[in-house]
Amino acid sequence: MEQKPSIDIELFQRIDMRVGRIVAVEPFLEARKPSYKLTIDFGPLGIKRSSAAIRPWYQPEDLVGRLVVAVVNLPIRRVAGFPSEVLVLGAIQPDGRVILLQPDSDAALGSPIA
Repeated sequence: MEQKPSIDIELFQRIDMRVGRIVAVEPFLEARKPSYKLTIDFGPLGIKRSSAAIRPWYQPEDLVGRLVVAVVNLPIRRVAGFPSEVLVLGAIQPDGRVILLQPDSDAALGSPIA
């Protein structure tokens, strides 16, 4: 994968990434790619929902309770009619597999990522 073009630090600082905990997982059968509907608790920011195309690599029982990192200030994106409020971040592997980013277990919900 190619490196993306440079951006200035002010633009990067506008991205609001936060720690959240997955509290519920539902299969998202209407999505084109094998996906889940995730419900994520961001502490003081509240509960948000996200569509995540990670079903081939994760089982629901492995996701519930897991800490994740997500971008929380993007516009709502409708995926097969579902309002995805946040973008959960993952590392895309050369084979297409997605590995979710996970902070240490003592990170507080809603903590900003620097």
